[in-house]
Amino acid sequence: MLGPRALLTVDPRPTHDAGDARTANGAGLGLVGWVCLVLGVSALANAAWMLVAPLSWYLDLPAAVPDTGSFNAHFVRDIGCAFLAVGCALVWAAFSTRYRLPLVSIAATFLVSHALLHVYDTARGALGSYHWRLDFLGVYVPALAALALTFFVLRREVR
Repeated sequence: MLGPRALLTVDPRPTHDAGDARTANGAGLGLVGWVCLVLGVSALANAAWMLVAPLSWYLDLPAAVPDTGSFNAHFVRDIGCAFLAVGCALVWAAFSTRYRLPLVSIAATFLVSHALLHVYDTARGALGSYHWRLDFLGVYVPALAALALTFFVLRREVR
């Protein structure tokens, strides 16, 4: 398993494994790569919207965001930065099998903890029960997909 130092070490020797060579031009991403790419691009699109037009995101996202509290542009942009990091990690993971496990794990940490916060707030009644439906595609599906990716990639690494 790679530690943080290994991710920052620059080695002049070729480091691409067969998976990286196949994905360098976008061909041969495989299912895991495509799922990473779709989730990553989705997170990047959400991040861009949050960072560029936070009030529009707050009012127009079909997830009843105003139910969570009053608008705060700084806070929306803060979360946009988190989605930016997640999106970058997942797009990178789509094309790099070498670093896929740590990248997907980091992305899953945010997406799953974000989903658990939504579960908590909906279950305790802070958000209406209709949020189970509203949050399904935008919050719960990405979290479950990232969690499944993490376990799938981890299983491959252990072999």
